[in-house]
Amino acid sequence: MADIRIEGVSKTYPGGKAPAVDNINLTIRDGEFMVLLGPSGCGKTTLLRMVAGLEYPDSGRISIGDREVTDLPPRKRGIAMVFQSYAVFPHLTVFENIAFGLRMQKRPSMEVRARVEHAAGLLQLEPYLQRYPAQLSGGQRQRVAVARAIVMEPAVLLMDEPLSNLDALLRLQFRAELKKLVSEVKTTTVYVTHDQVEALSLGDRIAVMRTGQILQVAKPMQVYDQPATEFVGSFIGNPPMNFLRASKAVDSQVLIGAQRLAAPTALPEGELLVGIRAENIQASTSAKEGALKAETVVVEPLGSHNLVTATVEGQVVKVVARNDFFVESGMPIWLEPESDKLRWLRAADGKSLAGISD
Repeated sequence: MADIRIEGVSKTYPGGKAPAVDNINLTIRDGEFMVLLGPSGCGKTTLLRMVAGLEYPDSGRISIGDREVTDLPPRKRGIAMVFQSYAVFPHLTVFENIAFGLRMQKRPSMEVRARVEHAAGLLQLEPYLQRYPAQLSGGQRQRVAVARAIVMEPAVLLMDEPLSNLDALLRLQFRAELKKLVSEVKTTTVYVTHDQVEALSLGDRIAVMRTGQILQVAKPMQVYDQPATEFVGSFIGNPPMNFLRASKAVDSQVLIGAQRLAAPTALPEGELLVGIRAENIQASTSAKEGALKAETVVVEPLGSHNLVTATVEGQVVKVVARNDFFVESGMPIWLEPESDKLRWLRAADGKSLAGISD
């Protein structure tokens, strides 16, 4: 078993005005691919480094399997780590780079060769085993770094933004390879990124972080479709979720400015936020009953679709429309949200009113 239990962990750096990690509790299941997602400075790398033993928490405890590892050095934790930089040895061949950890453990030569060749096969590195890093592309060097980690057969694999130094096309290719690899090796994996596409495509679950705290832990599509807070909805998705300020009205409706929108009867009194994804809004150039009248700001053709920016009662809304839907700036359009895709939050704290739907 290589589940990870993080209990009440906090960390404040000297001179820091606020904790980098603030009383975090998180359980990562055995064999799970957990993604820590959030903006720069949210504490995700600090949390990863504490799991690795590269940083020590001020309070709380960390367990891997049936062992508490809070105070253990990295070499005794049964972990391997892949860093943002390739961190390969330029004077060693690909084979010797991958074999480095095994050589340090003084493993028999036959075992070293067998395990290196197996790891190289998983990462499509067999043709490059006798080359040096300078003779490889960026994507190949990163594959070497991953192979060097998995060849150790760690209980836990930790990855700190390993794709950030690759260009867009290599990132797309390597992301698919990495997902396939992790499903094959079945190692408990913790992956840090600020890239929401990586998080959604790779993770079994995502922990969304902000200012040292975890705001939501859930499966990727649950985080995308049912954000726990306004921040989660606005951070996940491209474009991000639209949020319109509204207030409770009578007859199962809310008021958005002077316009009315159908709403659940269970909504509380007070100011609300209505969340809706851009792809869950139907745009039309003719008036429709129940639709919100908006004014077009700009239309961006993106090939498979057009991204329409409009304003509803002065509030900006992004809409994914057909690629043949063209309107000009200033023209009126009518927006019809899918009622079952509306998400309701309190305006005061931006927290979801979970369970309230039509």
